[in-house]
Amino acid sequence: MTAGLAAIDHIVVLMLENRSFDHMLGYLYHSSGNVSPSGAPFAGLSGTESCPGTDGKPVAVHPITPTTPDAYFMPGADPGEGFKRANSQLFGTPNPQPGATPAMNGFVTDYAQAIKDNQAKKWYVVPGTAPEWIMGCYTPEALPVLSGLARGFAVCDHWFSSVPTETLPNRAFTCAGTSQGHMDDATKSYSVTSIFGLLGQHGVPWKIYGYSKQPLTRLNFPDTHSAGAANIGLFADFKADAAAGTLPAFAFLEPSWSSTGNSQHPNYNMALGEQLILDTYRALAAGPGWAKTLLIITYDEHGGCYDHVPPPGGATPPDSSLGQFGFDFTRFGPRVPTVLVSPLIPAGSVFRVPDSGTPFDHTSILATVEHRWNLPPLTHRDAAAPDVGGALTLDVPRSDDPLAGVTAPTAPPVPAQLAAQPSHLAQIRDELALTVPPPA
Repeated sequence: MTAGLAAIDHIVVLMLENRSFDHMLGYLYHSSGNVSPSGAPFAGLSGTESCPGTDGKPVAVHPITPTTPDAYFMPGADPGEGFKRANSQLFGTPNPQPGATPAMNGFVTDYAQAIKDNQAKKWYVVPGTAPEWIMGCYTPEALPVLSGLARGFAVCDHWFSSVPTETLPNRAFTCAGTSQGHMDDATKSYSVTSIFGLLGQHGVPWKIYGYSKQPLTRLNFPDTHSAGAANIGLFADFKADAAAGTLPAFAFLEPSWSSTGNSQHPNYNMALGEQLILDTYRALAAGPGWAKTLLIITYDEHGGCYDHVPPPGGATPPDSSLGQFGFDFTRFGPRVPTVLVSPLIPAGSVFRVPDSGTPFDHTSILATVEHRWNLPPLTHRDAAAPDVGGALTLDVPRSDDPLAGVTAPTAPPVPAQLAAQPSHLAQIRDELALTVPPPA
């Protein structure tokens, strides 16, 4: 076990939806030349990054500020998701040559098609949405909560989604270290042991919290299907558990999946997600267990949003599952925003593994939990994954509050057309709930 992990009694994960690293945090240290106050280099945006537009001319990244029209509904429409769309975004073609290095040059042209797809489905699109909008990236001022925590504790600037595709396979890797070969959301549940079942086998307490309805994650695995009511709660229960000092060893939080909710799925209301992050942090920081708590805030996949860092190869296949689309599980998905929050982490940390090491991906969450409580790995992927214990370098917990005086952005009204739009994940959750009895 990493020495820092020994000081942690509670690991809390808040996983949000479909945003890339550059899109959310690329400008975090732009004003200081991509160097943190601690002197650490940061793989953010220079401001000169670009992708070819639909006319072949370069489209540069640009900042989304609090005064940008419709800032909290950017990028304006839901970008393309899934394996083929991710390939188009990363390689400029849905069928790249094996071993090719992603050029990260297809985001604008792919988004042009996504806008048309949204309009054909009669989904809400912000008026005036253009292909160039996919190159918009939030400034710290626009996301004061996420950015404040990233600056106030540690940001992981080389954390990759586990697979270059959409939500459910990446959430399966997060919770079980494999998607059993599946690479799209058509498969909604899995038949393997999850981290929750593994913890239960070893007598380590865990709990999954939905926001205002029972959590989708509870419906994805056999060992969570059979879990009792003590293992399942809502966000109000999470806040009560944090205040009472009764949080489990491992807590997994979900947002509200509704199109009016706080998941931050494009193009839902980003400000509501900022409030959720703030509420989660405040609940933990005010509780008696704060000194021994690690909060990991991350996003399941990039969701078609721009990032400039090519995802690496060299990923360890989790098992012998034959991959859908012929995918061999040896390359990671795009970077996603990940922030580590604990009073044992120095402010201004930029945390990554050495260039020669296996990078962080979502199975690093599994590795962190497994190493802390001396559990065996679930698959070959989490067995190879590094944990995040090295970020916990302080012997004495900090007593300062990096978010003192910070409030979440005021949430603009959700347009009626968006509010009426069915949410894909809410539909999946409701569909699975019909087949799984409520916890006893």
